[in-house]
Amino acid sequence: MTILIPSYEPDVRLLNLIVKLQEYGLGPIVIVDDGSGPSYRDLFDMARSYGCTVLTHRHNLGKGSALKTGFRHIREWDLRDPVICADSDGQHLPSDIKKVADAVLLHPSAGMVLGSRKFTGKVPLRSRFGNSVTRSVFAIATGGKVHDTQTGLRGFSYNMLDWLCDLPGERFEYEMNMLLAARKDGYAIREVFIETVYLEENKSSHFRPLIDSFRIYLPILAFGASSAASAAIDFLLLFVFQYLTHNLFLSVVAARLCSSIFNYSVNRRYVFGGANAAKVRRSMPKYFSLVVLVLLLNYGLLYFYNEQLILPLAVAKILTEVSIFVFSFWMQRRFVY
Repeated sequence: MTILIPSYEPDVRLLNLIVKLQEYGLGPIVIVDDGSGPSYRDLFDMARSYGCTVLTHRHNLGKGSALKTGFRHIREWDLRDPVICADSDGQHLPSDIKKVADAVLLHPSAGMVLGSRKFTGKVPLRSRFGNSVTRSVFAIATGGKVHDTQTGLRGFSYNMLDWLCDLPGERFEYEMNMLLAARKDGYAIREVFIETVYLEENKSSHFRPLIDSFRIYLPILAFGASSAASAAIDFLLLFVFQYLTHNLFLSVVAARLCSSIFNYSVNRRYVFGGANAAKVRRSMPKYFSLVVLVLLLNYGLLYFYNEQLILPLAVAKILTEVSIFVFSFWMQRRFVY
């Protein structure tokens, strides 16, 4: 069982954690110094004296980069042991790290195991609010539920290391990318509940609320931008074809076909990642099957709003697009890409 600890400007709590982990018989321990600088050299030297492997980034590259540096190093050892990632700030209790380790050993091929906090008791407002929002965004994005999407306590089977090294993301968004990609790549996500520990109102956290939240939510924002552009194309072409044919169904089909080709190309390339032929072969039939379903929903709602409620076509079109936006995102994330 290998313990991986990414660390940036730690304090004595890192050394205390190492001692406790060794008391629990957990190790070897790999620590990645993510560019903490000369002021922290003595502390990392002390970690080495405790028997830990310490890898060093010359500059701060971000938590995602630190984790991938550790994963690559552990992969070279070829120990075939599970890997448990924990934070260095004392907010993951050694007993909880052991609990996650036991869960990974119990289900060695199940994918990842999350040490999920219940967020009970005295929790800083920004942490409670941030986790609540991210949990909701994740549910919309994947159609699945994870109680604690931001936990840094995670366990992985050894066969996931190649996958983990190839995932995009260099900072805090990397951990969200793990969750977003796991389901579609066939890795299950298990949760074991751990203690919720926030020391000194979480002042030791290096999470930047604005920049790092933007990185985490970027896939959702990218999908929204893609959908907005596709909707604009669909909206414009609907009126063009309706003017030319005076046939609502034919106009809806033609406009949706054009906008769908645009939407598929953009989402495959920029939103859900990957342009290789294998992914195209898998995703294209599913996507255009979804197009047919959405087309029928689109026409049905548009007919209802325009013909039954006697709303102007422009208003009916806007209401229709809003109605199917969340459904379309969930279906693409869950079944297409």
